[in-house]
Amino acid sequence: MDTLFIPNENDFRRWIREALKECLENSSIRSAHQPEQSQEEPLLTRKEIAGMFRISLVTLHDWMKRGLPFHKQGGRVYFLRSEVLEYVKQKRKPSFKTLGE
Repeated sequence: MDTLFIPNENDFRRWIREALKECLENSSIRSAHQPEQSQEEPLLTRKEIAGMFRISLVTLHDWMKRGLPFHKQGGRVYFLRSEVLEYVKQKRKPSFKTLGE
């Protein structure tokens, strides 16, 4: 015959305390690994990004279709400078192709 364990109020308090402690530790670890820049980085408009690279809005739209990361808020398009710079860096890396391609 199995023994039935009935938790009391102190057991529940201990379990909740341990769960909260674990959640707080995990969230502080995650926030320490995330760059602070992304938390406070301002959103840039299409005109700002186009001006930064001296390209037209049409070219910027083409880049967006090709994978340039962007964010929509309230029907408008915004960019994070760090994401755009990373995308441009990746696209500018030379790709080596074999003769048959």
